[in-house]
Amino acid sequence: MSSRTSPISQPITIRRAVARDAKRLTRLVRGSDAYEGKYAAAVAGYRVGPDYIEAHRAFVAVGADEHGGRVLGFYSLVLAPPELDLLFVADEAQGRGIGRLLVAHMQSEARAAGLDRVKVVSHLPAEDFYHRVGAVRIGTALANPPAVLWDRPEFEFRIPSE
Repeated sequence: MSSRTSPISQPITIRRAVARDAKRLTRLVRGSDAYEGKYAAAVAGYRVGPDYIEAHRAFVAVGADEHGGRVLGFYSLVLAPPELDLLFVADEAQGRGIGRLLVAHMQSEARAAGLDRVKVVSHLPAEDFYHRVGAVRIGTALANPPAVLWDRPEFEFRIPSE
């Protein structure tokens, strides 16, 4: 079985992102294989800065390794209006359940913040992922040139109260 499809074999910790994570998160976004070719322009100048991390509920999934832990993925939850703004999993860690862990964590954070819904404007290649983790398609976000030249599926997570 390839590493892209093997289950998580190392302990994963999800923790609040801090300012020193900014460069790693920016590299993860800009280096994502999902944004190659025609999609590259959408992330070419993208920056996840310390100011962004402080302004939003950003969390990272960290795996234990010989270097004391590496960022395997992250997400950012915006509370008003409720939106999953970013969700990225490192290319080499995809297919191992990390995205699903991050979504479950996001739902828990949303519930704790009193939210009953969280919107997601999805990248086209991630559409199937959002279906698999329980998001419901609610519409289409129209292209927004020059940053995004294509329409994108819009989803919603419904957050049940406990």
